Amino acid sequence: MNNLTFKFMKNAFLLIAVCLSTILFSCKKDKDQLNTETEKSDTTSAGLIADNGWPREAEKNGTKLVYYQPQVDDWKDFKELTARVAFSLTPKDGKQVLGVASLKAETLVDKDNRSAFIKNLQVTDIRFPALDEKKVPEMEKLFKETLPQSGDPISVDRILADLSHTKSPPKGIAVKNDPPTIFYSTNPAILLIVQGEPVLVPIDKSDMQFVVNTNWDVFYDKTGKDYYLLVDNIWLTSKDIAGKWTKTTKLPVGLNNLPSGQNYDEVKKMIPPPSSGTAPEVFYSNKPAELIAVNGSPKFVKIDGTKLIYIDNTENDVFANEGDGQYYVLLSGRWFKSKALTGPWSYAGNNLPADFAKIPKDSPRANVLSSVPGTQEAKDAVMLAQVPTTAVLKKSDAEAKVKVTYDGGTAQFKPIEGTKMQYASNTQEKIIKVGDLYYLCFQAVWFMSTSPNGPWKTADSVPKEIYTIPPSSPVYNVTYVTQTTTDTTVESSSTAGYLGAFIIGATFGAILTYGTGWYYPPYMYYGGMYPIYRPWPYAYGGGAVYNPWTGGYAAGRRVYGPYGAAGTSAWYNPATGRYGRSASVQGWYGGRTAASTYNPWTGNYARTNQGHNAYAQWGHSAATNGNQWAQTGHITTRRGTAVGYETSGGNKGVITHRRGGGTTIHTNNNVYAGHDGHVYKKDANGNWSHYNNGNGGWTKAGTLGASKKAGEGIQNRPNQGPVGNGAGERIQRDKPNQGLGANGAGERIQRDNLPKANQNLGGETRIGDGGMQRDNFPKADQTLGQPNKPLGEAGRPDITNDLDRSAFSRDRGESQTRNFQNFQREGGGRLGGGGGFRGGGGFRGRR
Repeated sequence: MNNLTFKFMKNAFLLIAVCLSTILFSCKKDKDQLNTETEKSDTTSAGLIADNGWPREAEKNGTKLVYYQPQVDDWKDFKELTARVAFSLTPKDGKQVLGVASLKAETLVDKDNRSAFIKNLQVTDIRFPALDEKKVPEMEKLFKETLPQSGDPISVDRILADLSHTKSPPKGIAVKNDPPTIFYSTNPAILLIVQGEPVLVPIDKSDMQFVVNTNWDVFYDKTGKDYYLLVDNIWLTSKDIAGKWTKTTKLPVGLNNLPSGQNYDEVKKMIPPPSSGTAPEVFYSNKPAELIAVNGSPKFVKIDGTKLIYIDNTENDVFANEGDGQYYVLLSGRWFKSKALTGPWSYAGNNLPADFAKIPKDSPRANVLSSVPGTQEAKDAVMLAQVPTTAVLKKSDAEAKVKVTYDGGTAQFKPIEGTKMQYASNTQEKIIKVGDLYYLCFQAVWFMSTSPNGPWKTADSVPKEIYTIPPSSPVYNVTYVTQTTTDTTVESSSTAGYLGAFIIGATFGAILTYGTGWYYPPYMYYGGMYPIYRPWPYAYGGGAVYNPWTGGYAAGRRVYGPYGAAGTSAWYNPATGRYGRSASVQGWYGGRTAASTYNPWTGNYARTNQGHNAYAQWGHSAATNGNQWAQTGHITTRRGTAVGYETSGGNKGVITHRRGGGTTIHTNNNVYAGHDGHVYKKDANGNWSHYNNGNGGWTKAGTLGASKKAGEGIQNRPNQGPVGNGAGERIQRDKPNQGLGANGAGERIQRDNLPKANQNLGGETRIGDGGMQRDNFPKADQTLGQPNKPLGEAGRPDITNDLDRSAFSRDRGESQTRNFQNFQREGGGRLGGGGGFRGGGGFRGRR
């Protein structure tokens, strides 16, 4: 596809939001201007909402607050956060005091930037260890007044790293794990999937027809009654689409008349056919299948420390286990095993050899760890899949954009197995009939009506029966959409299941898979002059590979076809007179495509301008790209950028990011809030000390403060940071968004040596009587969040063990956050998706 065609299809996306049934096109000038503004807005937004590191500083009326990374205790329903935070508070013309606070807040998650925004923050408890109780009310008041109430972003990875120690895994759903048809070849080969019988659609000004329900370019010559298949630069022909294909250099005259655009431009480049090239073997299936394609004889590579070897010369994840003599292959997040590469294959996810969990994290096949039960990577994938995308919409705006059409004019319904409900079968929309009422899940927002034809109003509640729809139903994914309403707004939330990523249980851990494993036959309607074809969601046949940075599955590999698979990239509707095909990259929040595409999970015709996330229909009303609130505005001055926001409830505020690091304080993030109400710090030898506001320094709690390695590969100095520089030192970046690496430009050395007793946090010399000013104490002997419970001695083993976990999680969250931000800067999301417009290339850059 050339650039003109690509821009042409991009611009159509926004206009689809106005009218799904008609595709309009605007001039090149408008497109260029729109693209420029979109890129500028996306760039600005991405820079503003990134987690730039911790600790952070806030200042108000001369009071200075430095608050450290929150330690998350719970994230209820992944919407309500409970956390502890350590802080230092310096009143105007006053003395610094340290404390810990217990917080509760609501969150809104921006999936594009992997950030959670804080809103409606509540301070539920504050402790100032050993501070004169007469001063406590004043300090509490100053803390609450100075702490930012909303808008402060924190990386989702930091939150999940804390939760990984405490959050119980969810119960997996009852998916179907029967293996699909799996072909095997050591010769050049492709997988040709035609879902059902070929659906032939017309081509303007040509006597040729196009097979729309397949993943390759397949044409039919009505005159000669022959099929023609284009594979890269090779043309093949066959009398039977399911028969033997042979190479040809002679094409029907009708192919010379293919119109420009409409995804034919790449095809026209191969007319007349090149004479060179070897014809690939064609494996045919009339429903989703898989292909293990090895480039010649298998080349095995041993994985050190295990009995596993993997095949290096394939895009598939194929292993052999010397322990049991079995082959294992990973397809759509599911493991299958066989005694031979040619099959037969059986499901192996409930009995995967333990050595898979021992695959080193730097192995070329470490990507499979996300699908190995019990690994940290699998836990991360499962937890990430439960984090919702949320949109706050005006009811009137949403209702004005809803439009439902039925093929043939009249709604037809089919029963949902195991329930009394029915779903509409002759429309692309997801409509569920419950009793005498109709519920429509349209772009991840629920509507209801007393008639299948509307009018549609946002649903104030969704019947519980809908959430009992079984995975065997093609509309099962709507059970991952929930919402709440006010008089004027609707707040909708959708999780990964809405876009086809599902959690399943295994013997010793849950994993995330693509698709339910059930096969939903595509929908075809022949009531008019030309057929209407729409695919239902599928599990296999797209080469789905999990990407930990998008948190979802990408679809498309070279041997599967340039358009990913027929299940996600083919549709035809004579109401518009056009068909859609695309290379498609699916993510946890939606996808990016190389052309127009039909998304069977959401029922939406999408364009590349914004991808096709769950809320694409709503544009800037959706809580995406940092615009979690209904309105946002950016004002840039020489001092930095201010982001103003207004929530759906009318609350307003400003987030300020100053140049040179913004709200991030370039100092050691090595201060923690203990559950007991003490403020703690860990030295280079792994010993914990607590802060005493009375003597102004850190007190080591003897052997009670000592600790062992935090485990899981963490270094002995867990708070030294991702990059060490000798005993008692750590590398601290002045540019926190810069990737990890060796000490150099943009970095500084931060020493972990404990401050002297007459120093403030961070090494400042205290103001006061020779640096030895004392407060009247003690009194505040309460446990954080439990005022009536005695504090006890600092540094108890149960507290330091908990702090060890927090220290490990903080380091891990920091590393994950920086790795994701590096991925973003390097063009994150470009996983291959069929390798661009014509399908070359894999996902992990192996070849």
